[in-house]
Amino acid sequence: MTTLSAGGIAARLDRLPSARHVWYLVVLISLGHCFEVYDLFLTAYIAPGLAKAGMFTPESLGVFNALGPLGVAGIGTFVFALFAGLFVGTIIFGYVPDRYGRRTIFTYSLLWYSACTAVMAFQTTGFGIDLWRFLAGIGIGVELVTIDTYISELVPRKDRGRAFALFQFIGFVMVPVLALLAWLMVPKQPFGYDGWRTIVLLGSIGAIFVWWIRRPLPESPRWLARHGRFAEADRITVAIEQKVTEQTGPLPEPGPPLPSEEGEGSFAEIWREPYAKRAILLSIFNFFQTFGYYGFAAWVPTLLISKGITITSSLQYSFIIAIANPVGPLLGMLVADRMERKWQISWSAAGIGVFGLLFAHQQDPAMLIVFGVMVTLCNNWLSFAFHNYQAELFPTRIRSRAVGFVYSWSRLSAALSGLAIAFFLGVGGVNAVFTFIACAMAIVIVTIGGFGPRSRGLALEEISR
Repeated sequence: MTTLSAGGIAARLDRLPSARHVWYLVVLISLGHCFEVYDLFLTAYIAPGLAKAGMFTPESLGVFNALGPLGVAGIGTFVFALFAGLFVGTIIFGYVPDRYGRRTIFTYSLLWYSACTAVMAFQTTGFGIDLWRFLAGIGIGVELVTIDTYISELVPRKDRGRAFALFQFIGFVMVPVLALLAWLMVPKQPFGYDGWRTIVLLGSIGAIFVWWIRRPLPESPRWLARHGRFAEADRITVAIEQKVTEQTGPLPEPGPPLPSEEGEGSFAEIWREPYAKRAILLSIFNFFQTFGYYGFAAWVPTLLISKGITITSSLQYSFIIAIANPVGPLLGMLVADRMERKWQISWSAAGIGVFGLLFAHQQDPAMLIVFGVMVTLCNNWLSFAFHNYQAELFPTRIRSRAVGFVYSWSRLSAALSGLAIAFFLGVGGVNAVFTFIACAMAIVIVTIGGFGPRSRGLALEEISR
């Protein structure tokens, strides 16, 4: 077996030292992720403006009003439309990066959801807003799957944890930016337009930068080698090695070629051992983790209003809490490659449950902000840890397809989270909401902490054997 085999290419990539060039590639991918995060978090910050504009009356919603008997009404249809689109994007189209390449799909999915978001900004009915939110969600779902597979395959084994933390730090910088813009614009009419329209339109500018971001990014050498394109894989790997050599000096010799994969990359392979158990564990995990993550992140202003805080003050407090979003992954870089991934997921889930319950019992604004920040930090620790983890547990030939499948269950539960949070908020207020979230986090801890495999410091090919 030579270094021009799939296993040889993988061994060459994994022996690379930490270098500016590798982190430069992670930053480029993360810049694309910035617009994705902005789009994904729109819901929490423009919801008050949409409701104020009367977009979610039964007459305005059209056919989406049929969700009413299911308990999904008003702004809940907007939440449902996004996550229904994400579900379709991940479970139906999650395979496309495996077939057409990480770089290609990274580019076109970004263009897709940027265009759909721009069209949504000019809609005048709840039906139009929900329809284009659904279509944008499909593109975002594909992008989420693509980025996870892309980063895991480009970065050496010893740096994968920090790479995912850095990628989420850069992406989540957009959350406080979005919260600040919403605080300043949603209650007003800048340029003579409803503030929420300006916020939505700003999120679509990712399309302007997409070609600039794409140009320096290489295709995944692992993906190319898997598809028999060894010359291209070698050329890209050589270029990366040369850049790293210029920055760090001579490279160590690569280890022996890692075992090459066998199989056609079909959906059925997900259900062969050892992948079947992993797919089941991650599906259960993803279904329940979303109630903690989006149950708080997407409902912060509404939860604050439920505690008697005005809409303007709730947006101000939400902005302060949102500042913590990029801080979580930045702090997480300290432990990302020193602590087993499954335990990072378990401890962060425990933090969400505990700090969420403490948040629910506060009335003092300062303490609401303190515990809101703590929930946010734990949410983002959970996020970068599990995005890394689920991409590590499957081989290159089905990585995107498998990640799309298991991740789709979080999109399904997120579509239902609006219904669940609204139900518990109506039944028992904020206390009931966070009791429900704490129970969901307990299931996460038992599932991953009790049964998840170890992955830290191992080559992707070793984990997937």
